[in-house]
Amino acid sequence: QVQLVESGGGLVQAGGSLRLSCAASGSILIFNSMAWYRQYPGKQRELVASITTGGSTNYADSMKGRFTISRDNAKNTVYLQMNSLNADDTAVYYCAAGRRGAGYVYWGQGTQVTVSS
Repeated sequence: QVQLVESGGGLVQAGGSLRLSCAASGSILIFNSMAWYRQYPGKQRELVASITTGGSTNYADSMKGRFTISRDNAKNTVYLQMNSLNADDTAVYYCAAGRRGAGYVYWGQGTQVTVSS
């Protein structure tokens, strides 16, 4: 059982930046993809960005050019650099680890990001 622990959330002014971290209790190389999702109150989680073991990345359209996902396999950590934040980015952000054919099967507890306008 792999545990994922997010950190780095908080309160930031519009236009500011935050970097989220997701530390795994074991190697992240066993997962073919790592991802960040976010969830608004009363809504389903939506994909923010994902990164494969090989380093290929994918972003939701509204995050392209503002957010950057990266990974440090030696530290078993995935990052999400968020720039030019706006009020619509206020949400709980979750880290997820996925296996091929099974989807994202491990999830962190989430970290709150609040952007004040």
